Amino acid sequence: MTQTETRDIVIDEILPHPADVIWKTLTTPELIGRWIMPAEGFEAMAGKAFTFRTTPGGAWDGIIHCRVLEVEPGRRLSYAWKGGHPDNVSGYGAPLDTVVTWTLTPVEAGTRVNMVHSGFAMPRNEGAHYHMGQGWAKIVRQIGAVAREAA
Repeated sequence: MTQTETRDIVIDEILPHPADVIWKTLTTPELIGRWIMPAEGFEAMAGKAFTFRTTPGGAWDGIIHCRVLEVEPGRRLSYAWKGGHPDNVSGYGAPLDTVVTWTLTPVEAGTRVNMVHSGFAMPRNEGAHYHMGQGWAKIVRQIGAVAREAA
């Protein structure tokens, strides 16, 4: 049996907004659509399934299947993030079975936002890990911009 190496993406930023405003930005469907993409069926409730839709690639239809795993209101949100298609062996649209976890910690300057997107299987998800790592850094800054408007 071969063990697959996995990698994570970790973004840790302090945003100048209270944790309740960041939480609202992370869990309100209309606001989620402004910082990442529309979340169809999202509710901050453990077990709730929802989807994101992005650009299809190869045999993949572009749908990201998610399920809320953990909710600690105002503090922690975690969801499964699965997409891709087995016919896409590697590269864009390769099978992806990961978890996104948001942890909010109040600090003097606002809220520390720690985002961990874990479980990228290497080498199959190497491209996704690289590109999504760059994307998540921009997305966390966008959360700050949306939170400023939502406050």
